[in-house]
Amino acid sequence: MTQVLTASQMRAVEKAAIDSGQVTGLALMERAGRGVVDAIFDEWPDLAKTSFRAVVLCGPGNNGGDGFVVARLLKQRGWQVDVFLFGDPDRLPADARQNYANWQNLGTTQAWNDKAIKERLDASDHDLVVDALFGTGLTRAMPDDTTQTLHAILPRVLNVHPSERPKYVAVDIPSGLCSDSGRNLGGAWPADLTVSFHCAKVGHVLAPQGPPQGGAPWCGRVVVHDIGLDPRPVKGAARICAPLTSALAKAPTGHKYSHGHALILSGPSAKTGAARLAARGALRIGAGLVTLGCPNEALAESAAHMTAIMLAQIGDTGALDAVLKDERINALCLGPGFGIERACAYVPPILSSGRATVLDADALSALSQRPALMAGLHEHTVLTPHAGEFARLFPDIAERLQGAVSKGPAYSKVDATRDAAKRARCVVLFKGPATVIAAPDGHCAINPANTQHAAPWLATAGAGDVLAGFVTGLLARGFAPMQAAQTAVWLHTACARAFGPGLIAEDLPELLPQVLRDIGA
Repeated sequence: MTQVLTASQMRAVEKAAIDSGQVTGLALMERAGRGVVDAIFDEWPDLAKTSFRAVVLCGPGNNGGDGFVVARLLKQRGWQVDVFLFGDPDRLPADARQNYANWQNLGTTQAWNDKAIKERLDASDHDLVVDALFGTGLTRAMPDDTTQTLHAILPRVLNVHPSERPKYVAVDIPSGLCSDSGRNLGGAWPADLTVSFHCAKVGHVLAPQGPPQGGAPWCGRVVVHDIGLDPRPVKGAARICAPLTSALAKAPTGHKYSHGHALILSGPSAKTGAARLAARGALRIGAGLVTLGCPNEALAESAAHMTAIMLAQIGDTGALDAVLKDERINALCLGPGFGIERACAYVPPILSSGRATVLDADALSALSQRPALMAGLHEHTVLTPHAGEFARLFPDIAERLQGAVSKGPAYSKVDATRDAAKRARCVVLFKGPATVIAAPDGHCAINPANTQHAAPWLATAGAGDVLAGFVTGLLARGFAPMQAAQTAVWLHTACARAFGPGLIAEDLPELLPQVLRDIGA
């Protein structure tokens, strides 16, 4: 899996490389600037065919140094380049100051001046804007004069047809965003393309519920350029979700019982649909057997919809205890369409069984209404809350996550999910446009929702029930909770992307065979 880094983790990787003598800071800056130019021409090949006009906005740190490299390289290709510096050139860091001097041999740098910049940024007068102002190191809102200038541009940009407006490129991350959380510290403006280095940053992949909670819509397409740093994993870094492909394939010598038996508990009559979706998902993802446990009055209703999924009459906790005497049942799912009051009664015996368990929907509401039930959670449990359920389960954590932010590093969805998992002592799968999964030991995976990975069609009734079934089926197959959760989330998204517009929850399990074939499982 690909790791994503915080600003401090990235600085540590760079420092280790420089301190070891492997590379100089100046060389890293040159590689970064060249990476930006290469990414621009890869994204818009027509810009490489002839000379155009660019405006490069440089800041007072190393991000500005990258900008001077970009300006020099474009100038050497015959471009007309206007460079503006926010700050004093004499106070630039050493490497950035050297690249400022290198640029000065080719062109001039204009001091930050709102009026002059606005004149240069006339939509009909240039083809490219490069934001090299503040990058990943920003820990506060942008200064008022930079914010006022950039936001004066936006109405003009938004009112111009995309084919006519200039391309906006951010170096590392759009200025104003916190790279550790994707949250807008103040003054952020959107980019068409963001070019980062070595690894994506956490802020690139955390999508918002709506600005300013996250960074993905601000970043446009995110490209990561290799600048030759140590590729080994960074301790404590979050990772991008990926399927455990090797474990998804079924052994040729196996049989149904060797792939586990999942029990999905259903709600009463007229409320069985959610559990049926979960059961279908568990069976499609490879559980050897799946049983739907229903109250007596719901048996006929469920039987009319299912063939390969077995039925068991479970109308009370006594019946549940009897069914659980079958030790071949090794994974449980409680919550979809179940009813909160009933869930309050069923959670204790489910958890005390010690089996791998997914608690979703009404089971999560039961935990939030009766916090004492949280004491029964164990390491084989997976909680799957959406934002509202998360806020009810962990109100103090959610309040911190949703609070106003004015400085960085800002508290992120990664931080919140890790804190929740540690408190609950089990895996927490925090759903949303970007889904974050964390284990009590701090291991964390992110399923991003930026432009390359978005699956907006999952915003449909029942999609979460199918996901709960996917996780349950993988637990039945013997996946560890963290592995089951992140593999299920990845496959869930892949199914949605394979279908596209018009998706409904029933489609998701039916897309799994094709998705599994495509990844060689």
